[in-house]
Amino acid sequence: MLLPLLVIIGLCLWRAPSRRETATMIVASGWALLTLVPLNLVAQRAGWWSFHAEGAVWQGMPVDLLLAWVLLWGALPALMLRLLPVPLVTGLLVWLDVILMPLAEPVVVLGALWLLGEILGAALCLIPALMLAFWTRRRQLVHARMWAQALLAFGLMVALPLYVLATVPSLLSGLSGLPGLTGGVVGGPAAGEPLSPAESWLAGGVWARAAASPEALTVGVQLLALLCLPGLAAAREFAAVGKGTPLPYDPPERLVTSGPYAYVRNPMQLTIVLLYLGLGALQPPLLVGALAAFAYGAGFASWHEGGQLRAAFGAEWDTYRAGVRAWLPRWRPWAGRARGTLYVAMDCGMCRGLGSWLAVRGPTALAMRPAADHPEVLYRLTYESEEGVRWSGVAALARALEHLALGWAMVGWALSLPVLRHFAQLCGDAFGAGPRPSRKTHETVSPAVAVANT
Repeated sequence: MLLPLLVIIGLCLWRAPSRRETATMIVASGWALLTLVPLNLVAQRAGWWSFHAEGAVWQGMPVDLLLAWVLLWGALPALMLRLLPVPLVTGLLVWLDVILMPLAEPVVVLGALWLLGEILGAALCLIPALMLAFWTRRRQLVHARMWAQALLAFGLMVALPLYVLATVPSLLSGLSGLPGLTGGVVGGPAAGEPLSPAESWLAGGVWARAAASPEALTVGVQLLALLCLPGLAAAREFAAVGKGTPLPYDPPERLVTSGPYAYVRNPMQLTIVLLYLGLGALQPPLLVGALAAFAYGAGFASWHEGGQLRAAFGAEWDTYRAGVRAWLPRWRPWAGRARGTLYVAMDCGMCRGLGSWLAVRGPTALAMRPAADHPEVLYRLTYESEEGVRWSGVAALARALEHLALGWAMVGWALSLPVLRHFAQLCGDAFGAGPRPSRKTHETVSPAVAVANT
């Protein structure tokens, strides 16, 4: 672990990393950690390599060696992009890894097909981490970066802690065939010894009951997915409207007050807290995560990020902060939220009915206008934000639902998810809501007349 750490420290002392470089190191290291853990688990089972070490060993992996690998394939290549292009950095690090792996014996014992694992690791761990760092450094592919960060957040904050807790039973009982923690446990029972009631409960009683009831497990997964909706919608809003990501070192370019931010100031942090509370029903130790997430969000994040937002947006931030609570969502969206315009085809009975249905419910900060009044020829229901971002079809309907109330906004966030959105669009087209021109291309545009504007 010492070698890559010293190189990283040297590069940082030579030139202090900028905020953008800090973001690249975070996302690259996060990706490396999230992918190197399963890679090493598979490698041990496939016989590509194994580890012979004592002390801090988890799932057969020396923790210090794993962290060194994360630095070598995460933070270090992100900093090396200062000097070298992506292909050269990739080649150098793979070459270095191929040299170091045989030299690591007897801690690392290589199998006959270890190069296959090396190639797989480079393809799934190193290259994606480098590309994420490169895109973050250049502010490119913001939607891809957002989805990658969402995956990293779920993997590192939910999946990995759940997996760690799931390996505790084999540690406690010494009876499971799964590899468990070794060398770092104090006071755990020896193999064959009976477990105490507390240890028996921790050793999987809750998990066993969940696995024994597929229906309950299915309902639980759906509820947890529902809890994730506001946070995922908030991350997508950052990318689509703010042209940034949830990472504080890669923030949006403008103050985002639409989407979930029209209802609550901290939708992503609230999602994490609720998710840990929900998972705590299965594994109570995760309730500590809810407490930690709330303490971080209400303490350091509120002070640090709030100060940055006030410095960046001034009175605009103060007005927003006064109108939207940090943790308790509003039922109706904030009236000062970013305004939107929905263009509805008046010559389409289904579209007209949908527009009337929305207007009756008094949407907040939403103007509805005839599609024929748009400067361009529109082919579907179209929503435009005041920043000029456009959505059409089912995506436009999902955006309009955000202007009604929190319940309808949740429906809209679910409808806007990629797979569900495309399926809903196919169904809508099959039932007569397919594309049609809002007017003939040679017709002139009449002055826009608002059908509803609240």
